[in-house]
Amino acid sequence: MKPLRFLTLLLLLSAATACSLPNRSIVEPTSSQAQQSPSEESPQTAQQPTETPTQPKQQTAVPTKNRVRTQPLTPQPIQITLDNLPEPFATNSASKSPNVIDIPQNPTLKAPVGFQVNVYADGLDAPRWLALTPSGDVLVTETRANRIRLLRDTNGDGVADVNKTFATAQNGVDIPFGMTFAGNSFFLANTGEVRRYRYTSGQQQLNGGGQKIADLTPGGYNQHWTRNVVAAPDGTKLYVTVGSRSNVDEEPLPRASVQVMNLDGSNQQTFAYGLRNPVGLDFHPTTGELYATVNERDGLGDDLVPDYFTRVQQGGFYGWPYAYLTPNRIDPRQVTNGQSKRPDLVAQTTTPDVLFQAHSAALGLQFYDGQTFPERYRNGAFVAFRGSWNRDQGTGYKVVFVPFDASGQPQGYYEDFLTGFLLDPSGPTTWGRPVGLLVLPDGSLLLTEEANNRIYRIQYRG
Repeated sequence: MKPLRFLTLLLLLSAATACSLPNRSIVEPTSSQAQQSPSEESPQTAQQPTETPTQPKQQTAVPTKNRVRTQPLTPQPIQITLDNLPEPFATNSASKSPNVIDIPQNPTLKAPVGFQVNVYADGLDAPRWLALTPSGDVLVTETRANRIRLLRDTNGDGVADVNKTFATAQNGVDIPFGMTFAGNSFFLANTGEVRRYRYTSGQQQLNGGGQKIADLTPGGYNQHWTRNVVAAPDGTKLYVTVGSRSNVDEEPLPRASVQVMNLDGSNQQTFAYGLRNPVGLDFHPTTGELYATVNERDGLGDDLVPDYFTRVQQGGFYGWPYAYLTPNRIDPRQVTNGQSKRPDLVAQTTTPDVLFQAHSAALGLQFYDGQTFPERYRNGAFVAFRGSWNRDQGTGYKVVFVPFDASGQPQGYYEDFLTGFLLDPSGPTTWGRPVGLLVLPDGSLLLTEEANNRIYRIQYRG
């Protein structure tokens, strides 16, 4: 019995000693570590979980205060066809900017059964676009403030607990929007240029002003100042969107186009054109084809012209400003003596893959390449509608889903995915204007909402 008692005492002493050791896994890096330049950062620092979370974190419960009440939404196909479109000026052209109100005391959103919504971050300044760093941090552009913020959820509860400045005007940030990574570089699309910065995985702020690698025409009609940039799947090319300066005037390139260039900005060419205001860009996860969301023209009535989602084909012409959606639909404001000013281009007009309700303001585009949503969402596209101003009854102000088939082709319709921001279409009155989307490593979907300065997180819980 004595040896047994001695062994028991030994085990108890070992356990007590282990409990008294400090938990070093939760120690934050020092400020000097956080501010190291790319050339100074050591591999050990870059591999720390707080710096480079390459694997999805173990999920913990979302804090109650961050949860958003949801009601079940039953998605139904919404299909807009060319045959059902009205003639130009069938209705008057409305001018009804939204009445954006504060977040209601007990807000309710609608989502398909099994999905939950929580506030990932708030207190931002009109957050617009999102990007994921190679180390798993979230970047968000605050265009109005000429700033990019870095967010991180360190404990896996679905809420960002790190919020710091990644870049400012001192780094050359000037009306920023799109962001991407390729090689050892971070690329930023300002309204008038594309800039390139040296980047090391785990870096928490930009160093210096980077290098301008491409000039873009700045500004534009009715917020057409947005410039998006994405890297090709093989990391060898950049694709950049440039919106029109006007509603429906003739303009020289690169207006109303997608540009392509090398990573150093050389060999810039027009990849596709006649795209009035392309904003969202993403490559399909399996086919590798480039898709875009496009904001179409105003002034032709409530239901013209539909915004759209389409595959962007090299050398393709998509109609603006001479035609819309098909060679058979001529814009009456671009004719001379009853004939189109450019019948040669009209004949080349490409019909988009999926038409959206006119004036929805389709912006954010994100293919779902995560693993936690139900199978039907895999490799389909989510699109954020910022909402209308040129329609008598407001539309948009929501997130929709575009299903794809097994061969990697869109099925020709879309369906509601997250609604509830729009309270009164006749106003329209809303408490949210969705803009950017991003899939996180844990499979959840982030959504920026610029009117009330939040980022929402959508996750499937079953």
